[in-house]
Amino acid sequence: MEEISYEFIDTQEGVDKLCLLLAKEDELALDSEADNLHHYDTRLCLVQLRFDKKTYLLDVLADLNLDEFWKTLGQKHLIMHGSDFDLRLFRDFSNFKAASLFDSMLASQLLGIKRIGLAALLEEFFDIKLPKDSQKSDWSQRPLTEKMLRYAANDVQYLFQLRDSLLGKIKELGREDWLRQRCEYQIQTALSGFPDNDKHSWRIGKSDKLDARGQAALYELWHWRESLASRLDRPPFKVLGNDFLISLSEATSEGNWEYVFESLPIGIRRRKRQGLVDALKRGETRDLGTVPRRPQRVDTKGPLSQAELDRQESIKLYRNKRADELSIDPTLIATRSIVAQLARDPKNLDGLLEWQKELLMPCLNGNLSS
Repeated sequence: MEEISYEFIDTQEGVDKLCLLLAKEDELALDSEADNLHHYDTRLCLVQLRFDKKTYLLDVLADLNLDEFWKTLGQKHLIMHGSDFDLRLFRDFSNFKAASLFDSMLASQLLGIKRIGLAALLEEFFDIKLPKDSQKSDWSQRPLTEKMLRYAANDVQYLFQLRDSLLGKIKELGREDWLRQRCEYQIQTALSGFPDNDKHSWRIGKSDKLDARGQAALYELWHWRESLASRLDRPPFKVLGNDFLISLSEATSEGNWEYVFESLPIGIRRRKRQGLVDALKRGETRDLGTVPRRPQRVDTKGPLSQAELDRQESIKLYRNKRADELSIDPTLIATRSIVAQLARDPKNLDGLLEWQKELLMPCLNGNLSS
């Protein structure tokens, strides 16, 4: 591994200097750290940048004016890994939109690489093993430890080299345009930011498989968990996992939630007994007519006809054959829902990128008369 060095920036003078340096660059490696594993509301805590062979760690939680920083950053080509979360976080934090992007995770998928995490790729390409000891740290804590800062710096230390290696292989296979389209799509989808909770947010996991009583229980349990998580300033999953919520909801519909409750880990039963039991009792007696129902979709269609099922199988087989020839995952060409959409109407190409349309078109043209 290369020697890790960085400049930690938590003053306005440091930000102003960073912006001047950044303005001279065309591209940079970028990553960020958030506190979503430790707090109820996700906050952007640290931004890591690398350019001109230097790494900068920007303390976003410091009392700084970052308007010029985000403006300058929005004019640069970004080199990132797994950028979806970061770009959505930047959007919510500062209304940020990237100008252009190279995402090494998206590139590795188009190369058919199986292990696409950053640590796995660096080990495969450069025999570099990144430390993971700060992976789940609370990045909102101050001061940040030296170990955490070095961990953060490592996330951008090798992104330029990784980009060059992946891009070389992408070019060899003639898939530059595929990658460009995927990165542009990533930028556009990130503009929606993270979804806010609404009256249907309680519908998690297997909620649609629950009967009416089970859904009433889940509705009460989910809202109890949200309220408690907010008061404790903890992520909801650290209050009670989704699997537990579903199990308790199923047990409520079967009339034996007390038995399932007693099988929960003792720590949960001891610390959250009264609130959780109250929520279960409310779910047990709630008027089923008061549970919010999903709005009826005006375009809801019935089950696929036999002809459409046959077409779906034909498209799926063709997609899988092309994916096998290209040594990529079939869902990169078309997801399961897109295949079903095409089975209903081969002319409905919504949700497909141009390269995906081109790959599927011979099959779709052959199915138009079916």
